[in-house]
Amino acid sequence: MERTSDTRLPAAKLVAAMVIVGTVGAFAVEAGLDPVTTVFWRCAFGTVFLGAWCLIRGYLPDRNLSPARLALAALGGVCMVLSWIAFFAGFAMTSIATTTIVYHIQPFFVVLIGVLFLKERITLDQVVWMVGAFIGVVLASGLVVSSGAVDTTWVVGIALTLGAALLYAIATILAKGLGQQRPEVTALCQTVVGTILLAPFADIFRSIPTASWGWLLGIGILHTGIAYVLMYSAYPKLSTPVIGVLTFIYPLVAILIDWIVYGHPLGIAQALGMVLIALGTLGVRLGWRFPTGRTLPA
Repeated sequence: MERTSDTRLPAAKLVAAMVIVGTVGAFAVEAGLDPVTTVFWRCAFGTVFLGAWCLIRGYLPDRNLSPARLALAALGGVCMVLSWIAFFAGFAMTSIATTTIVYHIQPFFVVLIGVLFLKERITLDQVVWMVGAFIGVVLASGLVVSSGAVDTTWVVGIALTLGAALLYAIATILAKGLGQQRPEVTALCQTVVGTILLAPFADIFRSIPTASWGWLLGIGILHTGIAYVLMYSAYPKLSTPVIGVLTFIYPLVAILIDWIVYGHPLGIAQALGMVLIALGTLGVRLGWRFPTGRTLPA
C-alpha cells in the first residue's frame, strides 16, 4: 500500500506532463509563425524558465559540466532544435494527429542507432515489434491508405516528421553520454544553443500579433519548461511499464484536439497504424517475447 502511495504522485505528474505536451501542436498552429521563428521563441522562453528553475533548485552552477560534456550537450541541443523545427513544419503540411503519431516512431530509431553504430544486441522479438511499428507508420502516414487526397506537401510533411524523430533519437543517445548530469541542466543547454543558433535565421523583428505571444509563451514555459520538469521528476520514481503506458497519453491528447478543434478525425487505417506503433513501442520497452524469440548476432 505504501508503494502505491509512493508512485501515485509521480504518475500524476507524468500524466499532467503528457497532457501538456499533447497540446503543443495546437499552440504551434495557433501561434501562426514559421517553424524557425516559433522554435526560436520556444528556446528563448524555455531558457528563461529552465535557467530560473535550475538556479532556484541549486542545479547551477554545475561542477560536473566539463567542456567535453558541454560540447556533447550542445551537439545534442543542435539535434533537438532541428527536430523541433521539422516537427512543427510537419503540423502545417499534414495534421497535428498524423505528425504526432508518426513522430512516435523515434524509440525505434534509438534501437536502430544502437545496433548499427554502438554494436548493441537486438533480439528477434524486437525486430518483429519494430517491423510492426514501421508498418504502423506507413498506415498512420496516410500515404498508402487515406480517406483524403495526399499531395506532395503531405509527403514532404511525413518525411520531415520522420527526420524529426531521427534527430530526437540522436539527441537522446547523446544525452546518455552525459552521465549523472541533471536532465534539467541538459534541457537548459539545449534551449540556450537553440536561442543562439536560430537568432540569425528567425524572423524576430517582424510584427508579431498580440495573440501569438500567449501561444509562444505557452510553448516555451508550459511545453519546454513545466512539462520537462514534471517528466524528469517523475521518471526516476516510476517503473518502465508505467512510463511506457502513460507516454501514450501524449498522442491521444493530440488526436482528440485535432479531431475536436480542427475537425480532422483519424481514418480507420491511421487508427490501426497508431495501435501498431503503440504495441511495437510497448513490446520493445517492456521486453515482450514471442515463444521463439532469440538474440541476433551483433
